[in-house]
Formats: sequence, structure tokens, C-alpha cells
Amino acid sequence: MISGPPTRSQVAAIMALAPIPSQSSSEFLPKLVTTLREGYRPADLRADILAGLTVAIVALPLSMAIAIASGVGPERGLFTTIIGGFLVSALGGSRFQIGGPAGAFIVLVAACVTQIGIEGLLLATFLSGGCLVILALLRAGSYVRFIPYPVTVGFTAGIAVIIFSSQIKDLFGLSLPGGEPAEMLHKVAALWQARGSLNPAALVVAGGTAAVIVGIKRWAPKAPNLLIAVSLAAVAVAAFGLPVETIHSRFGQLPRVPPAPSLPGLGLDAVQAALPWALSFTLLGAIESLLSAVVADGMSGRRHRPNAELLAQGVANCGAALFGGFCVTGTIARTATNVRAGSRGPVSGMLHAIFVLLFMLIAAPLAGYIPLAALAAVLAVVAWNMAEKEEMWHLARHSRADAVVLLATFGLVVFRDLTEGIVVGFALAGLVFINRMSAGTRIEESLLPATPAETGAEAGGGGASDVVVYHLNGPWFFGAAARLGAVLDQVSEQPSAFAVDFAGVPLIDSSGAYSFALLARKMARRGGQLVISGARPEVRRALHQAGVHGDQVLFVADLGDIPAALAQRAAV
Repeated sequence: MISGPPTRSQVAAIMALAPIPSQSSSEFLPKLVTTLREGYRPADLRADILAGLTVAIVALPLSMAIAIASGVGPERGLFTTIIGGFLVSALGGSRFQIGGPAGAFIVLVAACVTQIGIEGLLLATFLSGGCLVILALLRAGSYVRFIPYPVTVGFTAGIAVIIFSSQIKDLFGLSLPGGEPAEMLHKVAALWQARGSLNPAALVVAGGTAAVIVGIKRWAPKAPNLLIAVSLAAVAVAAFGLPVETIHSRFGQLPRVPPAPSLPGLGLDAVQAALPWALSFTLLGAIESLLSAVVADGMSGRRHRPNAELLAQGVANCGAALFGGFCVTGTIARTATNVRAGSRGPVSGMLHAIFVLLFMLIAAPLAGYIPLAALAAVLAVVAWNMAEKEEMWHLARHSRADAVVLLATFGLVVFRDLTEGIVVGFALAGLVFINRMSAGTRIEESLLPATPAETGAEAGGGGASDVVVYHLNGPWFFGAAARLGAVLDQVSEQPSAFAVDFAGVPLIDSSGAYSFALLARKMARRGGQLVISGARPEVRRALHQAGVHGDQVLFVADLGDIPAALAQRAAV
């Protein structure tokens, strides 16, 4: 069991090693139902109330900070937590998953709002929910986990850099007359040009908030450091009249209740504009949610249902969009907090959403005093903790190929696009994998040891020394198939029989099988004989499908059967 929240790269490694869950009738069953069936006692409810309250205290400042950084009002972060968080816990396939707005979405959401506005964001979130439901029904949850380790590390580090860069404006209290550009290089240039507008008070508030967060985490790790730091910052700003922006000065007073549900506009033009964003939200949401679910598994010893989790995430995104919220996903930090706080099941996640709703009902006006510099400091600390510096250094030092994948993913995420970074990183990691698998496929040459009598030399079948044997070891696929032709070109004299030992080949793809069909025809034209030994049933089936048949090739069970098989073929 894991005592604390693992890094994302550790989570990715756990996902890669975990067995794929078997499909069953319960794969879409919410863990809430399972928990209630097992027996839910008053002691469990008390534990879940405490855990839910603890998570709500963490979620309050984070939800507002993420929403503001995403280019929307803080109230939308609370709507997302209340509606999305409740539905994720009520319908999800993880006992301890906490849903809500996540820092990983900041860049995508901000860019989406800039291009298609708030209404477009709500529609994209709604469509993303539908896409996640489709992925769940297609049972894709078991396969989202196959994200290469360097891609995960590079993606996470890129997200951390983007989150931190998006907070510089509020950390230093800068004024950007033309708005803050989304593209990284333009953003840095604009922030540098605005350096003369630095607000010392905002910098002091941000620095003090970060110091309190880090200090409490070190000296009182069980205390709600985020809420304490933000509250102290609000009190200091109000008491000393510091000239810094607050939630109220920028966004006005927060509403006390979520709005009535409203379906986003589904016009054809609006859907076409929102769909690309919805697909990006879907990809990132599926990855983030299942990573978070694995965190809960590692900390609790339980096992989540990935397809049920995707289904719940889809419903939660649709529900959040109806109430004015945006992208919902599993949140690793809040999920880990939930487990450590003693949660007994999904009820704690549902209660955390209810506690946030109660905060809106009772204390929404107080949130207006929170300085934006303090919320920026919260996200800056989150970004620093997200960046997996040790993992990046380890990959860069120990594997040049992995370093290329990591840096390509990191660079594309920071300077281009999140989805593009994932796709290109995954493709590069696939090429690295193919190269390594090809290098691991070995071809060893030998001559078949036998006497002339055993080979049927007197029947014209040729001597044993005329039979060249190549022993294959490892998977035989398109990445390795080209090596066979290169080896054959090195054979100085054409043998009368050419044997391939498949005993060490666990699998073969269509390209690898087709290479042997070509070899069989080449041997036939030269008057030679191809012999395949020790092929497993699934390998032999693939060879047959590629056109390698018994009239072209001799199939034998063992190398020792080759002499007799050659003699029998020669006698026909």
C-alpha cells in the first residue's frame, strides 16, 4: 500500500503493470451500490462525513483558483465541484474518486473560452460528456492506461509550466492592457513588457501565502494548509487595506446557489465549433480520471472499474454543463486526501459536494475578500508539486530515446497544444518501442547436425550439411521482418533446404508472416525447400493466413524431424 499520493509517473507504471480487468456484468455497476450491499454502518457514515468535510476544505480554494485561471468566474468552479463531484462519486467505478475541476484543464479551457466563449465551453463540456459515455460503452476504459511513462512525465511537467506561467500576472499584480496571450512565447513577451506595473503588495501577499502553505505542510501536514493560507491572506488584505485585486473587485459577489439547469445551444455551427474542444477534453479527462482512480487503488488496496468510471465522468460532465460548470475529471490530490482522511466509500465524495454547496449558501459573500494573488500562489505551489523533476532528470540521463520522447512531449505541450503533445509523444514512444522490440529479436544461424543416412541423401534429398537453420527468438513483427531478408543476402551459397526454428517466437504479425510467404516462393524458384519448425498454433495460423501453406513449406514439430520430412518430400 502507498502511504502518500504517488507521482503521476508512478501511477502510470502501476497502470502498466496492473492486469486488464475482465469484462463482466458488473463492470458498469457504481461502487456506491457495492459499498451499500456490503453493509453501511453508522460508523462508516461518521468517517465519511469527516473525510468529505476535509476534502471540501481542500476543494474550496482550488475550485475557485482553477476556474479563475481557466478564464471563467470562480462560481463556475464551485458549480463544477458541486454537480460534477456529486455525480462522479454517486455513479463512478472507484470507491474514493473525487471529481471536480482540475489544473490539467486550465490551458484547454482558457483557450476554448478565448475562441468560442463561455457558451461554447459549456457545449464542449456537454459533448465531451457524451464522448466519455461512448468510450465507456465501447469498454475503452481498460486501454486508456497504456500511456508511455516518458509521455506521462513530459505531459505533466508541461502542464505544470503552463499553470505556473498563467499565474505570473496575478502573482506580481501586473497590468496587461491588451489581455494575456495564450501562446507561451507571446505570453512571456507580454509579461516582460508589463514588468513596470508590478504591484509590491500583490507580490507580498502571494509570497506570504506560498510560505504559509509550504510551512503548514511541513510542520502540520494534517492541517488544511490551502484554506488556512488563503483565509489569512484575505484577513491581511482587509485589515491593512492592501491595494490588491480580490474576487469581489474582479468578479462581483458570488451567487449563493447554482443556476437552474439549462441545455447548451445545439445548433449545427455551434456543435462544429465546439466538437474539437470536446474531443480534447475527452482524451485528457479519460487519462486524468483513470490516473486518479489508480492513485486510490494504490493507497487503499481496492480496485476500480474503469468503464464505470468513464461512464460516471461522462454523466458528470453533461450534468456540470447543464448547471453552468465546465470540465469534470478525477482529481489526484483531492482523491488522495479523501483516502488519507479515512473515507469508507463514495458517500464521502458525495458529501464533499454537499459541503461545498453549503458554503455557497452560507458564506459566499466572504469569498469575495479572497485576494487573487493568494489564489495564484495556491496554483503556483500546485504547479511546483506537479512537475516531476526527479523523474525527468532520471529519464534524460538513462535513456536517450526516452529523453527524446519526454522533451518532444514537454515542448509540444508548452509551446503548441496539449493534445498534440500527447499524440506525438505516444507516436514517438511507439517508434522507440518498435525499435527496441526489433533489436530484441535475435536470429542465430547453424547447420543441422545429422548423418547422410538420416537426411535421405541416397534418395536425392541432400546432405545434412546442406540444411541451414535459423533460430528466431522474440516477437516477429513488421519491425523485425526486414532483418530476415538482410540475413538471407549474407548467405554465400544457396542451401538445398532452409529451416527456420520458430520455437522462440511467441507471436507474429501479418507483415512478419508475409515475409515468410515471400521467402517460400523465393526458395521454390531456386529449387530449395523451406522448413518451419516448432511454430505455435497461433503463429502457424498467422502463417497460413499470409499464404504459407504445406505445398510450399514443410511444417515440422521439432528440428529433429527435419531429416525424415525432407526424405519423405524428396520421395514424392
